[in-house]
Amino acid sequence: MTSSPLSGNPKFARTYGLIADKLARVEEELLLHFRSPIPTIDRIGSYLASGGGKRIRPALLLLSARLLGYEKGEKDVRYATVIEFIHTATLVHDDIIDEARLRRGRTSANARWGNNLTVLFGDYLYTKSMGIALDEGDLTILKVLSDTTLSMIEGEIIAIEKTGNIQTTREEALEIIRRKTADLFAAACRLPAHFSPLGDLFAAEKLAEYGRCLGVAFQLIDDLLDYTSSEETVGKPVLNDLREGKLTMPLLLALPRASVREKNLVATVLKEREFRSVEPADSLEIVARANSVAEVRALARDYAGAARVAITAFPDSDAKEGLLLATESVIDRVS
Repeated sequence: MTSSPLSGNPKFARTYGLIADKLARVEEELLLHFRSPIPTIDRIGSYLASGGGKRIRPALLLLSARLLGYEKGEKDVRYATVIEFIHTATLVHDDIIDEARLRRGRTSANARWGNNLTVLFGDYLYTKSMGIALDEGDLTILKVLSDTTLSMIEGEIIAIEKTGNIQTTREEALEIIRRKTADLFAAACRLPAHFSPLGDLFAAEKLAEYGRCLGVAFQLIDDLLDYTSSEETVGKPVLNDLREGKLTMPLLLALPRASVREKNLVATVLKEREFRSVEPADSLEIVARANSVAEVRALARDYAGAARVAITAFPDSDAKEGLLLATESVIDRVS
């Protein structure tokens, strides 16, 4: 398993020690369920499993369960596995839609096995995740997972409809972020409220709000890294979103202050889906001149702050400290 970017914060890295054993069991469950007697499924599953992952969502679920007094059972491990399977399925489908060639610094599954097999494998992962959850027999949790998956798919459809649209608004971009990314964070954090000793409706609502706000902050920083990081660091080409026709927050916030010529340059890249007529430096310059990197980071801090507020009512504990530190680590991450 690759280390989480959140563990770059030394204090939060220590927090990972609280759930290290359970995270290791999640990894074992993932490897077990990636295996299949169908050779092609087994090969693709083994390839994705060997690529590791950040495991941020399982870690947040395990910390939320610990916060609510759940430590000795295995429900948290199994539901953390479900959440990671759903996340992996979305990545597989996203790479197909985006025609991505790289994922975590390696050849993407679709580039290696083709779209036909890979889209079916993504469907397989979604179904597998629901099967694991169904074994637990909690219909409330199944409803949360089903609603979350539907929202993520709706978000992807909205995002596709907005592809290449220079008129996309800040609110529309935030709605896509909420559906595509933050809702799964919210589900990961709220699920323990439905099976833990101290879980109740209040805990479910507050942890869902924490996860949703943290997820928005996480994605905003992810969008920022597309403009400020390197391919070696993030494991995929920089300015990749723009090349795919996606207008994300750093450039979106810069456009109102851009000249007509600059807006035309952005529109050209969105249309061509590559840097053929326009140099990447031109887009970076628009963002730099508008100072929108700082603006996006400030917006991410606001959402991280809202996440902290959401869990203030919970008693102090090592798990609560870990969840609070996660809000800092999300803002400080570099990959």
